[in-house]
Amino acid sequence: MRLCFLVEEQYRYDGMPVDVIRQLTAWGHRVDVLRPGGSLIRLSETVRAGRHDAWVLKTVSGGPGLTLLEGAAAVGLTTVNDARAIRGVRDKALAAVLAEAHGLPVPVTYAAARAEDFAELPADAFPLVVKPADGSSGRAVRLVPDAGRLTDPGAEPPGDGLLIAQPYVPNSGVDLKVYCLDGELYATERRSPLHPDRPPTERQVPLTPEVAAIAGEVGAVFGLDLYGVDIVFGPDGPVVVDVNDFPSFRQVPDAVARVARAVLRLAEAGGTAHVVPMPRPALTVPARAFGGTAFGGNA
Repeated sequence: MRLCFLVEEQYRYDGMPVDVIRQLTAWGHRVDVLRPGGSLIRLSETVRAGRHDAWVLKTVSGGPGLTLLEGAAAVGLTTVNDARAIRGVRDKALAAVLAEAHGLPVPVTYAAARAEDFAELPADAFPLVVKPADGSSGRAVRLVPDAGRLTDPGAEPPGDGLLIAQPYVPNSGVDLKVYCLDGELYATERRSPLHPDRPPTERQVPLTPEVAAIAGEVGAVFGLDLYGVDIVFGPDGPVVVDVNDFPSFRQVPDAVARVARAVLRLAEAGGTAHVVPMPRPALTVPARAFGGTAFGGNA
């Protein structure tokens, strides 16, 4: 097969996807790598020519790679993941609407152009988790204990876009990362970036039927095949706090080969082989506990 990987500078030397590209090449497939923002791209010779079996995206949120992927999809080329699905999780405000509309167990989300605007919320909405709506890799995520700390001068600048805020979901300080590889689910535990005082442990853990059903439903709702779901266990059960397209797949056994095989299967299938959601018990996040409904990430 002939594949095109869009890889931005942040991931130029990252094992995911660099090792996947090497694996596919070793299996005899041709992989062309485009670096949006770092090189000249001849659109007529790449997108319009249609000589690739599939395009694969590994870029930062807000980067130019997604636009190129959407261009490939617009002229009928196969993309992994589906370009429209990626947009749905990269924009956390849009993700909030989709998650709430489909009844996923998620906490309330507020949006504002400036962090200080969240001071209008009642005191019992704090502590808040504040992050950029187009953020990724934990960039500029803050746990804000009260309204007086919203404009902390020592905080990492969030950028110029929309901000998302959620009431903090009380939890043990450990995030559950559920990875989906073309219908196969894997779970790992990792220290939450909001709890740097905890030991930096990371390990694979068993996947309960309830969490597996939630993770599968996330894939179906957002239309993703390669993705990760961040879950915390609050007082009322598991809560989805973030969704990522093409994550690191850390702690997944033989991750490089599994991702490479998934890319090939999806390319052959035209990019559509979503995991089928399993039935799960009705689970909602009471407004009394977390403020209502929405999405965007406590981690």
